[in-house]
Amino acid sequence: QVQLVESGGGLVQAGGSLRLSCVASVRSFSQYAMGWFRQAPGKEREFVAAINWSGGSTYADSVKDRFIISRDNIKNTVYLQMYRMKPEDTAVYYCAASIIGDGEYRYWGQGTQVTVSS
Repeated sequence: QVQLVESGGGLVQAGGSLRLSCVASVRSFSQYAMGWFRQAPGKEREFVAAINWSGGSTYADSVKDRFIISRDNIKNTVYLQMYRMKPEDTAVYYCAASIIGDGEYRYWGQGTQVTVSS
């Protein structure tokens, strides 16, 4: 089965930076598109960023000028580098995987907490 494990969350002051990592236990990591989502208390889960097998990426408007998603297909890892963080970035961040050609993110990690103080 596919397992995703996030790490790198923590507490940071507004304007600071964090890098999240997600390690995937899959046989062929390059066959999966990877995404980052987040969910704040009392709010719905929202899309943050995604990256395809070749490195093409897309971002939510709220983070597109501040966050960078990347992947290492040798280490089976996807990263989310976050700069100039804001209190509204506070949430549990989840990584997710979708098989290339499929329309859904079928595999999810446990999440990692990110808290930004003002």
